[in-house]
Amino acid sequence: MDFMEQALKLARLALGEVSPNPAVGAVIARGDEIVGEGFTQPPGGDHAEIGALKQAGDKSRGATMYVTLEPCCHFGRTPPCTHAIITAGIREVHIATLDDNPVVFGKGKAELEAAGIKVHVGNRREAARELNEAYFKYINTGLPLVTAKYAMSLDGKISTRMMDSKWISGEDSRNYAHTLRHASDAIMVGIGTVLADNPHLTARGCAGRGGTSHKQPLRVIVDSSGRTPLDSCMFSEPGKTLIVLGKQASRDREQAYLKAGADTLRLPDADGRVDLKALMRHLGERQVTSLLVEGGGTLLGTLFDLGLIDKVVAIIAPMIIGGSQAGTPVGGSGVEKIADAVRLENVKVAQYGPDTVISGYFIRE
Repeated sequence: MDFMEQALKLARLALGEVSPNPAVGAVIARGDEIVGEGFTQPPGGDHAEIGALKQAGDKSRGATMYVTLEPCCHFGRTPPCTHAIITAGIREVHIATLDDNPVVFGKGKAELEAAGIKVHVGNRREAARELNEAYFKYINTGLPLVTAKYAMSLDGKISTRMMDSKWISGEDSRNYAHTLRHASDAIMVGIGTVLADNPHLTARGCAGRGGTSHKQPLRVIVDSSGRTPLDSCMFSEPGKTLIVLGKQASRDREQAYLKAGADTLRLPDADGRVDLKALMRHLGERQVTSLLVEGGGTLLGTLFDLGLIDKVVAIIAPMIIGGSQAGTPVGGSGVEKIADAVRLENVKVAQYGPDTVISGYFIRE
């Protein structure tokens, strides 16, 4: 059995539940037998290693641990995992990747080795780093990982010329989109999407089987002029809503949003619109590590123009909409030459029902 692969599966169970902490999985094995498993609990709860040690009990002594991230060696909300591993008598530890957090990086490994534990690093490293890609960006920059997600037809349209967009994507890919929402700290849309679709911006259960996830991402609405209707669906949904305003929005409108239960934030740029770079900094200060941007084309275009997108998830439905006035997923200024086009790396292609999902990462020069 691939014990590190099992640890990765466990870590995925924590995605969307433990931010701003990383999602970690741990397995303790004796020979071919798993004697303990654990994954990160919400902040203040057990780390993956502690959960696995508790389950293994006395069987930990002389056993081998497989963990997806370097064990912590400092006191935070919980005691150091390294101390617990040493005390339990673990003989060998396999770590998928070191932790970029400077209070941990290399120190957890060194502490285990100083106690006589044999440590191996690098097994399934890339998979482990992709799983916690938002955590790694946040810990290194203080900014969220920004993912642009959109569904479009085969001819690149996100709506008809009459702004009808339900549904371009099929049920399977919509369920996948809810999995992305569940794993994200925040979902962001522009005012055009709010006016056209009146979205709920909630995450259903991870498997997309209906119902609402108990943990809801922060809803972020970019609305320079304060045009979000006060009867929008999102105001009656669980979770928090942040309306980000520009200079044009009236104080009365802002007070109305506050009365409706939303938070508000004014971040005007030089033109009076919302300063998106300042917004990213603000979200980082709120410990938002992952931001899923779902449109529309104006907002996504501006984010691409500013170089603020890290990752793209494009859902492509096998249909043709046509029409020169139909909506497209990315507006903004764009580029003048093909040589300057945004290109992606580490591209993956997946199939969800009839839809094709292409994902990749913004290449930084």
